[in-house]
Amino acid sequence: MSERLVVIGADAAGMSAASQARRLKDRAALEIVAFERGGFSSYSACGIPYWVGGQVAERDELIARTPEEHRERDIDLRMRTEVTELDVPGKRVHARDLVSGETYWTAYDKLVIATGARPVRPDLPGIDTPGVHGVQTLDDGQALLDTLAATEGHRAVVVGAGYIGVEMAEALVQRGYRVTVVNRGQEPMSTLDPDMGRLVHEAMSGLGIEMVDDAEVTGVVEGDDKRVRAVVTADAEYPADVVVLGMGVRPATDLARAAGLPLGTSGGLLTDVSMRVRGHDDIWAGGDCVEVRDLVAGRERHIALGTHANKHGQVIGSNVGGDYATFPGVVGTAVSKVCDLEIARTGLREKDATAAGLQYVTATIESTSRAGYFPGAATMTVKMLAERRTGRLLGVQIVGREGAAKRVDVAAVALTARMTVDQLTALDLGYAPPFSPVWDPVLVAARKAVTAVRKAG
Repeated sequence: MSERLVVIGADAAGMSAASQARRLKDRAALEIVAFERGGFSSYSACGIPYWVGGQVAERDELIARTPEEHRERDIDLRMRTEVTELDVPGKRVHARDLVSGETYWTAYDKLVIATGARPVRPDLPGIDTPGVHGVQTLDDGQALLDTLAATEGHRAVVVGAGYIGVEMAEALVQRGYRVTVVNRGQEPMSTLDPDMGRLVHEAMSGLGIEMVDDAEVTGVVEGDDKRVRAVVTADAEYPADVVVLGMGVRPATDLARAAGLPLGTSGGLLTDVSMRVRGHDDIWAGGDCVEVRDLVAGRERHIALGTHANKHGQVIGSNVGGDYATFPGVVGTAVSKVCDLEIARTGLREKDATAAGLQYVTATIESTSRAGYFPGAATMTVKMLAERRTGRLLGVQIVGREGAAKRVDVAAVALTARMTVDQLTALDLGYAPPFSPVWDPVLVAARKAVTAVRKAG
């Protein structure tokens, strides 16, 4: 007898799960129904800033698989249809067609929740003024591009200086806008320690971006044309023809909360290593709506990244389809860029290590991406954290030019393997003058960290 799998959300996690389950079971064994409130499926949200900035020419280049392609694989994908209620005891979901207004219940044997995350949109005066945009979905990106096309001025304010904030600042610079970034933090990129964030601040200022740190936005001012005119803080007013909110995201778990499913401190769903929702044998969850295990700090945290979402989907689909797979956790690796500045981090920041009760030492070095004498060698700064007593690697942050960011992958592998900084210095990394100095910058930082650990006793 056929079972029915219902999937809520048709982006990375949801459709990876549906596709993997379909590979393992045909329609006779498993019926798959998926709901998506938006107009697009299986797309790269991470690519939206580069589409807005013009590096990606067409929206459809960001779409990995269309709704029609999913349907050809016997997945009943219902677009522009929002799930409005979960009836967990009754094993059914209530949906509303956003075009026709029709509502109906759909029963399930197995359920996948992949509702993603939503941009933080603070309750401030004027926040809903036309010209103020959050950017999380392709629909959001299209709305922003439509605003840019209809806007005569070229002044933009980005509120927030995390990954989305700095990437959208770059996109707007690429489109010829005068950009101001208003950031409530001490420095941009709060995923870095402040000393490394200062390097990002200096580089962005050097690109002509006005950086305003330690500033809390108190409201948005509407002009005579009923569109955004300025962003206001306690101390100043910043003219704006368009405003982009880059204040981070929160798990979109209102449905799960209303249904009584278990949530963590950040509001993300809690799952076991098979991505099954804790305490519910027939419900799985993945992507930006869940919390995952931090393998370094040993706690649950919310990290919204497409890399994780796709892996979650593969794990879920395998388990739903009768196979077996697990997702053990993450070490917190992420990379970004603003124009030619590359930014990378993995593991713990200083405040993360302190919150975890770890004693640590730090080491910061400056090096180059290639042998110093080789044309095109670019500078980078590498900061490393190590546990004071054991020398275990705790985290790495890198800020630099071409060739800097992906070096963080070496540190990510070392963190996953729970290596010490002493062991890290012995890694047999590739060398040739066009690619690296004799001592790779990560290894130089590890050597300095070893010295710091020994001095700390």
